[in-house]
Amino acid sequence: MSEHTTNTALRLRPPANRVSRRAIGYWTVTASILWIILIGVQTLIVVTSDDAPAFLTVTLVVSGVLGPLHLIVMPQWRYRVHRWEVTGEAVYTQAGWLKQEWRIAPVSRIQTVDIERDPFEQLFGLAKITVTTASAAGPLRIAGLARDRALALADELTKTTQAVRGDAT
Repeated sequence: MSEHTTNTALRLRPPANRVSRRAIGYWTVTASILWIILIGVQTLIVVTSDDAPAFLTVTLVVSGVLGPLHLIVMPQWRYRVHRWEVTGEAVYTQAGWLKQEWRIAPVSRIQTVDIERDPFEQLFGLAKITVTTASAAGPLRIAGLARDRALALADELTKTTQAVRGDAT
């Protein structure tokens, strides 16, 4: 393969595959837990305190507006942004919502492939894959994959990595 072909094949570009639609529910539930705690603590202080600071009432109202707005917008936005793709040459990822990150890792640089499932991911039938490379930028993560797809992808990456010559350094 010529140098020109390699550079073209490994250009940073939007990956082709979306994550599972179930990730929308997962992101909504996990974010709602934080909003419930925040609004609950604020409400408890405002209701039980005889002289709660006025700013706390304002922050409670702001949280009451921003929380639901965040829960409506963020999961849908993340679903539209989060993508992944694996080719014979590289792993491509795109993630985030306000701060977006595009990453590419040549297959020859892959050191390990891990699958992780927190309790809520298990509930939604999801998993995340972490692809550790010899990069100072850290590992690539593909979150929001259907469990079966994550297992198949980890198997595919392992086989592809073993077929590539080199020591991943």
